[in-house]
Amino acid sequence: MSTGVPSRAPGKPHDVVVIGSGFGGLFATKALADAPVRVTVIDGTATHLFQPLLYQVATGVLSVGEISPATRDVLKSQRNARALLGVVTDIDLDARVVVSSSPLGETHTRYDSLVVAAGSGQSYFGNDQFADFAPGLKSIDDALEIRGRVFGAFELAELATDPAERARLTTFVVVGAGPTGVEMAGQLAELAHRSLRGSFRSLDPTRARILLVDPVPKVLPGNPEELQDAAARVLEGLGVELLMGHKVVDVDDESVTVEDGDGNRTTIQAQTKVWAAGVQASPLGRQLGEKTGAEVDRAGRVRVEPNGSLPGHPEVFVVGDMALRPGVPGVAPAAMQTGRYAAQEIVRRVQGEPSAGPFRYKDKGTLATVSRFQAVAKIGPIKTAGFGAWLLWLGVHLFYLVGFKNRVTTLLHWAVSFIGRGRSERTATWQQVVGRGALRTRGVDKPTVPTREVLDD
Repeated sequence: MSTGVPSRAPGKPHDVVVIGSGFGGLFATKALADAPVRVTVIDGTATHLFQPLLYQVATGVLSVGEISPATRDVLKSQRNARALLGVVTDIDLDARVVVSSSPLGETHTRYDSLVVAAGSGQSYFGNDQFADFAPGLKSIDDALEIRGRVFGAFELAELATDPAERARLTTFVVVGAGPTGVEMAGQLAELAHRSLRGSFRSLDPTRARILLVDPVPKVLPGNPEELQDAAARVLEGLGVELLMGHKVVDVDDESVTVEDGDGNRTTIQAQTKVWAAGVQASPLGRQLGEKTGAEVDRAGRVRVEPNGSLPGHPEVFVVGDMALRPGVPGVAPAAMQTGRYAAQEIVRRVQGEPSAGPFRYKDKGTLATVSRFQAVAKIGPIKTAGFGAWLLWLGVHLFYLVGFKNRVTTLLHWAVSFIGRGRSERTATWQQVVGRGALRTRGVDKPTVPTREVLDD
């Protein structure tokens, strides 16, 4: 049986290119540590981002470095792996070449096997203009921009003398009631009502409004109803206003307009908006679909074979948020498992063995923290909420953080913020808030310059 492995020059290793250094890409790379292959990881940030904790960077709990170590440091001891900086713009499936761009130019990297783990970004459901006023929470840039907007709003409110303007500045709207939205709303409430209390002279931060908006009837859709209700009670106890059954129809610099199920519209004056609703797979997913005829869904995910390979291309594997697989959710554990499985399939191909068959997802359960000491968890038949679930959430996230130092410093920051009232990572700059918008307006946020050499040795 043919495994589709091309013939190689004697002594030349099998080249594996991994696009993306998130959970899927990193777990695929590390699973190849002892394999007779040479791995090249290409990513536009050169870091491994622990995305589930981005909201804590945005609200001043954690530093950037604690959740995004440099990829080459993570892979430093893996001698068969290297990391390259570059935004992948094209994949030539016939020539087996990945095209990526960096400030130095365009780079072509050849592969024998390919793992596409480019992840996903925020989806504004066709209203991309909302991004200028309501940043998402998918990248370090997003988190730092939100941090600047949040803490800057309180500083401006201290200066404001008009009560209406002060109220607008201290109104925060979070769009999306999934885990990220719930966690973000909870931390904003903790920040305003607890951490910043007593820090201002003319402003009372405890009077800030935090609103959570989503068309769904309850927070944390997809979770058991008792856990949804438990999370809602905690949020309301923190003073978060739940606008369930409302969809956002407009966003501008000063307000958000929402519409209920009866078509009634309400405009909320709010300086700071955070978009935590919807995801869109990397554009590479749609590109692969167009080149192969594979099905691509509305979220940009490409349908893959049962073992995760691209239809018609057994040497290409699509993992994580980019892959459309029945019964496999777009969560971090799924990215880890599909990345690891893709690596195992590559090893079998290199060794001339047939595929191990369909990938089977092992559901590890769901966790979501609502506030300090409060979380919800579902693991198999066990459903729990409260302090025990919160301790479980802490343990799981500490376990998956990369690096002993990061685990220790994260634990210390959590102690300062959750046992005490401190927020040690509150630094934000004007550039972080306005710089991204200026780059988007000028269209210079992606590097493109002349072609460099092909990397294959």
